Amino acid sequence: MPSTVNSYFQNLRKECKNDSALLLCRTTTPRIGDILQKLAPFLKMYGEYVKNFDNAMELVKTWTERSPQFKFIIQDIQKEKVCGNLTLQHHMLEPVQRIPRYEMLLKDYLRKLPQDSLDWKDAEKSLEIISTAASHSNSAIRKMENLKKLLEIYEMLGEEEDIVNPSNELIKEGQILKLAARNTSAQERYLFLFNNMLLYCVPKFSLVGSKFSVRTRVGIDGMKIIETHNEEYPHTFQVSGKERTLELQASSEQDKEEWIKALQNTIEAFQQRNETFRNAIAKEYEDMPVEVSNAELGKRAPRWIRDNEVTMCMKCKEPFNALTRRRHHCRACGHVVCWKCSDYKAHLEYDGNKLNKVCKDCYHVIIGCTDSEEKKKKGILEIESAEVSGNSVICSFLQYMEKSKPWQKAWCVIPKQEALVLYMYGAPQDVKALATIPLLGYAVDDTPRSADLPHSFKLTQSKSVHSFAADNEELKQKWLKVIHLAVKGETPECQNELQVNLEDQAESSKTSEC
Repeated sequence: MPSTVNSYFQNLRKECKNDSALLLCRTTTPRIGDILQKLAPFLKMYGEYVKNFDNAMELVKTWTERSPQFKFIIQDIQKEKVCGNLTLQHHMLEPVQRIPRYEMLLKDYLRKLPQDSLDWKDAEKSLEIISTAASHSNSAIRKMENLKKLLEIYEMLGEEEDIVNPSNELIKEGQILKLAARNTSAQERYLFLFNNMLLYCVPKFSLVGSKFSVRTRVGIDGMKIIETHNEEYPHTFQVSGKERTLELQASSEQDKEEWIKALQNTIEAFQQRNETFRNAIAKEYEDMPVEVSNAELGKRAPRWIRDNEVTMCMKCKEPFNALTRRRHHCRACGHVVCWKCSDYKAHLEYDGNKLNKVCKDCYHVIIGCTDSEEKKKKGILEIESAEVSGNSVICSFLQYMEKSKPWQKAWCVIPKQEALVLYMYGAPQDVKALATIPLLGYAVDDTPRSADLPHSFKLTQSKSVHSFAADNEELKQKWLKVIHLAVKGETPECQNELQVNLEDQAESSKTSEC
């Protein structure tokens, strides 16, 4: 700790001595040019302070994080009245601005000093020496001014965002409106554009404390800008980053152009600093796809399609309604889908690998799972009717009754891939089975239950009793032929002969109902 203090305060004693000497001389003589000329060579110490400033700021930050005692002492000192409610970092900036202030003082002094004054030549020589010293540290001074601005922003954000870093440079800031994805309402926001990130902030309506809270940090790396057109909301543009995609509305066309230019210039400068990736990023920047590619799925935040831009699910094409089929957004591709098509969750890299709701297609791409692998992971009831009906040994409508329950109509299927299992659905397009019956070991009774159901048969095993009734005798016999084999663990040798055409059965069902 002593070495840390010495590394920071090593020049301050000499600087204070110079300031005291200057103050003493000014009180004993009306001339200052000769005094400044004598002290000017010692101003190089300020240059040393400026060079050491970055390290000093980093040391203060490191020890504030590392030592609770150091942090407490600094905070306690900052509360003193003499500190003027300013932070240590603010006071550390003061010596950096000392040389420019001397230079401004001398320029003003010479403008008002008569040329025949005894102090004219000394003041002119002092200005020459100090101007040389100031020009040598201009670059460092600009850095310090930038750091001062960073400190101001740091306080505006409630001292929660770690932005006070010499490598950070503020490019642009200002108010903006953000268009909501769901209802296209415009929400007031505030942007801070730095050379390496964009802070998307929400204003805080409070008289004291922080003025903004940071909603999202969007990195410049991989950022892309698109000029959008919206008849209801003019002056819009889109900022697409890995962390989030924002659709923003400027206050005017000029404001929009200024933001786009500032963002594009920042992106280009960032690309130049990252030579290795410049060519690849520039190519993507010139021709940016509207949708996130499969390679970037889950890695880049998508642009959400607005609710009012679609009337049906973008996956299954079923129309939306306010009660049974509402709109949902896939967090990976941004498409508007129904609840059935968004009933999946995957870890998305752009959102810190958190679980997010995604559509079926994106789910398969992100986890690298094929359709066949997905079916294996599904429960046996979750296999869709259309999937098994199109590749079945036999399928048709049958009347079904379990034990003493009432008869109900069911779409029954025995798939080719599982010829020993009977699936029962409420309808041919249902995505989930009502029940399944593993046929192996069941006893088959083809005796009709009553005159009302002449084409019925029954399956029994222990206490399980399942009764079925076909619409005609031909259909009953086809079912019995398949079931007699299945209960013995056998499969039909010629499945094509037993395949019942789906359309014929549907037509037959309609005829019988009439």
